[in-house]
Amino acid sequence: LLCPRLRKWRYRRWTGMPIDRTRPFRGALGGAVACGIWAAQRPLAKWVFGVELDDVELLGKAFTRGPAWRTIGLAIHLENGALFGAVYANLAPSVPLPSWAVGPLAGLVENFATWPLMAVSERIHPARHQLPTVRGTARGVAPATWRHPVFATALDQLGRPPNPRPNPGPGPSAPRIQSTG
Repeated sequence: LLCPRLRKWRYRRWTGMPIDRTRPFRGALGGAVACGIWAAQRPLAKWVFGVELDDVELLGKAFTRGPAWRTIGLAIHLENGALFGAVYANLAPSVPLPSWAVGPLAGLVENFATWPLMAVSERIHPARHQLPTVRGTARGVAPATWRHPVFATALDQLGRPPNPRPNPGPGPSAPRIQSTG
């Protein structure tokens, strides 16, 4: 667009606030790091809940049953976290809840929205006979219900700007100067 006013309007939301172009990148980075935290606490969650369900294994063994399944599964898991983080970073500010509640809520919504896919996975996954059956059990859903809010809370904290700028508002108007001559 050639008109400077229209160009400026193009990059503003309907609220009139300027768009933070780094938000999706911060969200993606925060999502990838939060998935790393998820992967690090996975052995503890397996021990506490007594369920061998492993998202990295589920993802990695969809592509290979060889020794590289851990690396491939972790890479896919980190990528999924980055994608979720980028989307979350753009949507979270518009959720009408206290900021501390948005991350855990997003994790729980994602958990219960995707949990029914376990039934599909247990039927068509190439390594379904090597994976534990968890569909329809409370023990199966409990670790996922724990991990998703942990992930989303970490994402919420990691995806925020380091020093958020305060919204300055309109500010005082400049005094009117009139020509006397």
